[in-house]
Amino acid sequence: MAFINFYQSRIVIFEFLVLVFIGICFSKLNGISDSHLSLDYYKKTCPSVEGIVRKEMECACLSDPRNAALILRLHFHDCFVQGCDGSVLLDDTVTLKGEKNAPNNKNALRGFKIIDRIKNRIESECPGTVSCADILTIAARDAVLLVGGPYWDVPLGRKDSIKAGYELTDTNLPTADEGLISIISKFISQGLSVTDMVALSGAHTIGKARCVNFRNRIYGDFKMTSTSYINPISSSYLSKLKSLCPPIEINGSSDNNETSMDNITPNLFDNSYYHVLLKGEGLINSDQELYSSFLGVQTKKIVEKYAANTIAFFEQFAESMVKMGNITNQETYVNGEVRKSCRFVNT
Repeated sequence: MAFINFYQSRIVIFEFLVLVFIGICFSKLNGISDSHLSLDYYKKTCPSVEGIVRKEMECACLSDPRNAALILRLHFHDCFVQGCDGSVLLDDTVTLKGEKNAPNNKNALRGFKIIDRIKNRIESECPGTVSCADILTIAARDAVLLVGGPYWDVPLGRKDSIKAGYELTDTNLPTADEGLISIISKFISQGLSVTDMVALSGAHTIGKARCVNFRNRIYGDFKMTSTSYINPISSSYLSKLKSLCPPIEINGSSDNNETSMDNITPNLFDNSYYHVLLKGEGLINSDQELYSSFLGVQTKKIVEKYAANTIAFFEQFAESMVKMGNITNQETYVNGEVRKSCRFVNT
């Protein structure tokens, strides 16, 4: 027992030193607690903006609950590249290379038409007033709320970027097979803490993953972290995943096959994602790392906390979403704009 405690202490110290080093390397934050944002930004210029977004999101989630996850993912991918500036919404043009077809985004992002519909409604009500970045941020909040998640007030006043960050999608966005320390570094570089990272990862409770992103996991250490050797339910789940995602890609037929990351309540925003991790059945490596990595002493405790306490998860998720939404692109306050169409910069 003394040896185990000594070993765990060494891990905690090592993890702490690594995180301190990461924090020093990425001490330049991206507009956290941005002074340009406020809760009443559109009070006089477009007081109906949040009502319009809510109504459109209600329609989208009623037609398909999965639309909530699509919008939430769009917001995350937007904020981690250049800040929350609507750059993820830009289409490719002759003079602009957007982020949609970057390797980490291609075939992974949807929901653009939902944002288009919301933008069109708002433009008819308040032309040239509300940025696409703000629309996406409000829509992400409503997406979570409409499938059972928490509510939070959204600070507004973002401007839309006139350029995209294609290259940054490779360096800034966490990937499915990434190790824990690397993922932590990407969150810290955005001014987000380890607690923020574990809470925001809980968004996967309503997400889906493609075969190309969980193939290595199910043919790798899934059996080791789960109880599939002795548990027939876990074994059956693994067999189902393997039938959906064969070990070798054939003619591009299976890479885009999808399944829910939370196989318990896939259309409900709750804390069951963390229960999945406790069972060792996280669908992608980067999720299961939060609980099973030998470096994850801190993250393991947070996972256990949220699995045991839905309110604690909801409260932290809401706080972390505000924090992430406040990562702004400072350049947009100099040369940004309010786009007429979220897909193209103004001419």
